[in-house]
Amino acid sequence: MYFIKKALLVITGLFLTAFGTKLLTISHLTFGGTAGISTLLTFSTGISWGVWFFVINLPFFILSVKRLGMLFSVYTLLCISLISIINGFLNIPPTSGVHPIFIAVAAGLIIGSGVVLVLNNGASLGGIHILAVYMDQHLSINRGKTLFITDLLIVLSASLMVGIVNALYSVITITIASFLAGKFKPQQGAKADKNDIPIEASL
Repeated sequence: MYFIKKALLVITGLFLTAFGTKLLTISHLTFGGTAGISTLLTFSTGISWGVWFFVINLPFFILSVKRLGMLFSVYTLLCISLISIINGFLNIPPTSGVHPIFIAVAAGLIIGSGVVLVLNNGASLGGIHILAVYMDQHLSINRGKTLFITDLLIVLSASLMVGIVNALYSVITITIASFLAGKFKPQQGAKADKNDIPIEASL
């Protein structure tokens, strides 16, 4: 029952994250991390976000197998695969009548909530999220700050493709999502459950 509960929470987090990134893509906004890179590649090639997200995360999966262990790597690959599939099947109506700032805020809240559910239940979205959790646990650098800095650099670089105005709107998204990821996390010193992935393996 415990495993099922955590699995459902992770799947909910993946759905929310996929929905948020889809909302950004159809609104010509972007995000940070491998999700943001995937969005930019979708804009420039026309190939679906889900395909790019899966492909870009493969090197991180290989690294994870070598450095983080097979169990965590399998969980990560499953999450990457599921979010790619969910994003591909989502069909969101055009948002042309909605001001981008509202899209940016909504996407930030949705993605941030999704990331919290995934990370707080022993799973990972791959890529930069692994780095963020590692720095949080081993270097005491808040994971939200790591996500914000890396995402900000990617979004600002994306301004050449989506325009400076849309890039600034996208900064709102990553600010909100990063704040949520850094704010709502398991309390330090909480007793680990035997069913959880060892923290050393999830970094």
